[in-house]
Amino acid sequence: MPVPRERDTGRAGTPTRPLGADGTAELVDTHGRTARDLRVSLTDRCNLRCTYCMPAEGLEWLPTELSLTDEEVIRLITIAVTRLGIRQVRFTGGEPLLRKSLEDIIAATTALRTDEGEKVATALTTNGLGLPRRLPGLTKAGLDRVNISLDTLDRARYAELTRRDRLPDVLEAIDAAVAAGLHPVKVNSVIMPGVNEADIVPLATYCLERGAQLRFIEQMPLGPREKWQRGAMVTAEEILAQLRTAFELTPAEEPRGSAPAAVWDARGVDKRELAGSIGVIASVTRPFCGDCDRTRLTTDGAIRTCLFSRSETSLRELIRGGASDEELAQVWAGAMWGKLPGHGIDDPGFLQPDRPMSAIGG
Repeated sequence: MPVPRERDTGRAGTPTRPLGADGTAELVDTHGRTARDLRVSLTDRCNLRCTYCMPAEGLEWLPTELSLTDEEVIRLITIAVTRLGIRQVRFTGGEPLLRKSLEDIIAATTALRTDEGEKVATALTTNGLGLPRRLPGLTKAGLDRVNISLDTLDRARYAELTRRDRLPDVLEAIDAAVAAGLHPVKVNSVIMPGVNEADIVPLATYCLERGAQLRFIEQMPLGPREKWQRGAMVTAEEILAQLRTAFELTPAEEPRGSAPAAVWDARGVDKRELAGSIGVIASVTRPFCGDCDRTRLTTDGAIRTCLFSRSETSLRELIRGGASDEELAQVWAGAMWGKLPGHGIDDPGFLQPDRPMSAIGG
């Protein structure tokens, strides 16, 4: 698969938006949304080969020279926080633990302060492989939270799904994150038809027993095209129906806000002491685009306003062409100003992005 080239590059024709007199602006769009959450992809590489994400042989990885350097990543995060109102940064991939300098990037981010003088909130989305040995350095750098991907508790099924026999390592990572106090530790599970529906209740039980917060995710069209069919996917309603066979579910009282998950307070039907919260992210059947507060930076320096964008704006070319912080902020704000109202998955003319999830960042 070739490295995608769907983007705007350079200065000519790149959208800009004037900053305020103090050189700052909010990342607002024409639909009244303000981006406060930055997702930064640190690599497109991954040490798993999940069937819903990439082919068994992997993808054509981005050449190193096209990836942002540590200094470039930190510079853009600094601009986002100090000039554009970003308040939280989530590091993604690919698999972000494959970035050797992850601790340094997190430390530089947590040293920043928002326009309210608060520490920038940081989070990491990871498959968990190698996390326990990195946790001391990550927590020292100031990492606040972690999301760990886990789609099944069955070892054979995990190996089939990921094409790697590493389930014990992921379970160790979850326990280590809980022990390190990265509360709430969240576990992300993608449910697929005919694959892991039987894991819905076991996964919920496992997470509730450990005080982790499970987040079920509807499968989205971001991997191999033949792996997703709108009519065959497991919906949020079907996930909730399975959960209700073992748990009493009550909508959480805390407002959802811009969070992607609808959260439920769960209590075991047979084991009343088993209680906690479970979330369901229904990106397909119950889109939350109207409340989206995210902006995305790919590992090669492109701004994406949505996971499903068919276009993107390159900041890498501007940085390497000598652009100032003010110019970069203007272009970033201009890109967000043109954000579409929704992802359009249900539109008849919907086209899946050329970039797969591992090249976009979760």
